[in-house]
Amino acid sequence: MELTRKTLAKYFDHTFLKAYATEDDLRKLCNEAKEIGAAMVAINPEWIEFCKKELAGTDVHVGGAVSFPLGQTGLKNKLDECRNCIEAGADEIDYVINVGRAKMHDWDWIRNEMEQLTKLCHDNGKIIKVIFENCYLEKDEIRQLALIAKDVKPDFIKTSTGFGTGGAKVEDVKLMVDTVEGEVKVKAAGGIRTWEACKAMIEAGAQRIGTSSSLKILEGFDQQ
Repeated sequence: MELTRKTLAKYFDHTFLKAYATEDDLRKLCNEAKEIGAAMVAINPEWIEFCKKELAGTDVHVGGAVSFPLGQTGLKNKLDECRNCIEAGADEIDYVINVGRAKMHDWDWIRNEMEQLTKLCHDNGKIIKVIFENCYLEKDEIRQLALIAKDVKPDFIKTSTGFGTGGAKVEDVKLMVDTVEGEVKVKAAGGIRTWEACKAMIEAGAQRIGTSSSLKILEGFDQQ
């Protein structure tokens, strides 16, 4: 399918996850998301109810970031936070795995966490994305996480938070896409600020793009 400005915008999880977010910041984010027709606004849970009201009557989803950005809050807290996001009106959840458990190769722990959070979201009709934080992982670890996801079937697996030591890489997107074999979608996020970078991620198989530079990317697309 040939990309248009409209179809490109539907790739975007338009993002504002900074600690200093204010109502003005989030109102601007929502207005931009409405204007371009983004898939979702990616925000911290504090702002879910606010953004839900700002986006009422549109098809732009509200996404809550759970255990963000470190993934080290424990499963019970992740489940509670996820429930709170859903009750506040979130349409989608992006949660961070326990990267330490992945580095320990405690795959049963990772699977259990993914299963419980995926079930909670799917039982409530919500989309769930699993953030790997690839900058801390070896390729074999990324592959193993993707294999678990292929079996558990969250809606998306995601490269990065954007708060780690590195963001999305084309080679990692390709690895994730190849491993899940179409059973799960892949979201690229972290450091994607230009049309060229975005295009490379889409060509590698990413079906969502997490970025705070949606407008800049669209400008680059328009100028090609």
